[in-house]
Amino acid sequence: MSDHAHHFPVLALVAIGVGAALGAWLRWWLGLRLNPLLAHLPLGTLAANLVGGYLIGVAVAFFAFRPGLPPELRLFIVTGFLGGLTTFSSFSAEVVQLIDTARYAWAAGAAALHVLGSLTMTALGMWSVHVLRN
Repeated sequence: MSDHAHHFPVLALVAIGVGAALGAWLRWWLGLRLNPLLAHLPLGTLAANLVGGYLIGVAVAFFAFRPGLPPELRLFIVTGFLGGLTTFSSFSAEVVQLIDTARYAWAAGAAALHVLGSLTMTALGMWSVHVLRN
């Protein structure tokens, strides 16, 4: 095997790529379904970040309890799927757009919901795994 193949294992690249595509497709679908529901707060982006926050907490705790699992599985779920599902860039653009249109309270609320909500959901996901294991 060449040195180049050691640096870029094909299975890892495929795991990340497939996971990212699936996560991005889910984020896109959530946006299509939920964003039209509330004019000043794109609920699809919020749902993607909150669900992704919870699932990353579950995944981190799960993989901590199962260190022997193939690294490609973690790459598929965490780096790929959840990386594709969650979106800091869309959230940032949406908040800046609210600021640009002088909707400061909406911007502050959206920022708080995304950041505090995602952190809370991540902690809840980790806690869920600990509770289920005990």
